[in-house]
Amino acid sequence: MIRLLIVLGLLGVNTVAGAVDTIVLGMGCFWGAEKRMAELPGVIDVESGYANGDIAGNYQDVLATEAALRRGQSSKRNHAEVVKVTFDPTKVSLEVVLARFWENHDPTQGNRQGNDIGSNYRSAIYTLNEAQQAAAMKTRDVYQVALMRAGYKAITTEIAPLKKYYTAESYHQDYLKKNPDGYCGPGGTGVRYPGATQSPTVVEQSIKPLDVKALNFKRQLIIFEAEDCPYCKQFKAEVLDRWKSEVAVARSFSSLPPVGWTLEKALFATPTVVLFEKGREVSRFTGYNGDQPRFWKWLGFHLLTPAQQKIAYEQGTERPGTGSHLDEKRPGTFVDPITGAPLFRSDSKFDSGTGWPSFFSPLPGAITEHVDGSHGMRRVEVRSASSGIHLGHVFDDGPPPTGKRYCINGNVLKFVPDAAK
Repeated sequence: MIRLLIVLGLLGVNTVAGAVDTIVLGMGCFWGAEKRMAELPGVIDVESGYANGDIAGNYQDVLATEAALRRGQSSKRNHAEVVKVTFDPTKVSLEVVLARFWENHDPTQGNRQGNDIGSNYRSAIYTLNEAQQAAAMKTRDVYQVALMRAGYKAITTEIAPLKKYYTAESYHQDYLKKNPDGYCGPGGTGVRYPGATQSPTVVEQSIKPLDVKALNFKRQLIIFEAEDCPYCKQFKAEVLDRWKSEVAVARSFSSLPPVGWTLEKALFATPTVVLFEKGREVSRFTGYNGDQPRFWKWLGFHLLTPAQQKIAYEQGTERPGTGSHLDEKRPGTFVDPITGAPLFRSDSKFDSGTGWPSFFSPLPGAITEHVDGSHGMRRVEVRSASSGIHLGHVFDDGPPPTGKRYCINGNVLKFVPDAAK
């Protein structure tokens, strides 16, 4: 009992009997852990800190020690990045607090959490008394069964009495409130903790894998997201809300693939865009911060043939008279083959006699123009505004009303005929 009072005093916890309870949890980077634990009703306070290492309790020493451990130049035990969770046990039980802990990170990864690698990112529960130790062990065993059923390996979480604790620097406290665009982890495995009396997740539906019946087995993009992830919201606003690509796309708040489909490895961050073909992951795009050209180039390399890629990304040119759509005269729209964004209407197309599809006017905002000094010539290159791929060049020898000739490689155009009336 004396030891418990000393530890509680070290943590700054009110030691009045029955007032509050406190437990120390390691869930990887403490920024996301702090935010997720603070959202649980009944939690009074969450503080970022360092625990159960053999070094000084500050960020610089934690980073330096981890670097020395990787080089084999230290044998000291590093601190874990942790959160001190103070809660009202009359409003939320210890079991529910621990259920929130288990659900909101991946406890099977050892000395890492997603892209954050090192012993300082280990999963941990540091207890203040025997009752907490027993509860941690019990909930671990319950969650292990649920994880195994979902195909996950053994839990690696360290469960031990709290020996040392240091409060982290002030700029680490409430970090995601101060920096809403900060790092967003995947938010757990998507496996629910069985039997908690109070749900530790936002809504049950948000962690269910997508139903395969609503997906395209041949080729499907799935956007794996997390609740309250600003990068996910930015990706939705800048990419998904304008989606015209022919590739089927779906969003998921579960970090599990659809039943019967397979991911090559666990998700490390959100958003993660995974391209599935016949139920298997063939590629993924991880993270987003407004870099649309990088996303569309990633997708383009999986949608375009090698010949198309040479034109799109190496400013190549098809031989005259060999490209697609040279004789296309139906009413319709020529679109970007990756994004599906409209580029030219067929009523602006004319026969230039050059062997390439030619247009006298693009659709508003569809293309960008760039000076091209290659091959000893000064030309104006034309690119798709949506994906950035090379389309061709524009010249000043076209017909009225513009006098322009947009000389375009047909192999990087897709034609969409107008719907029959």
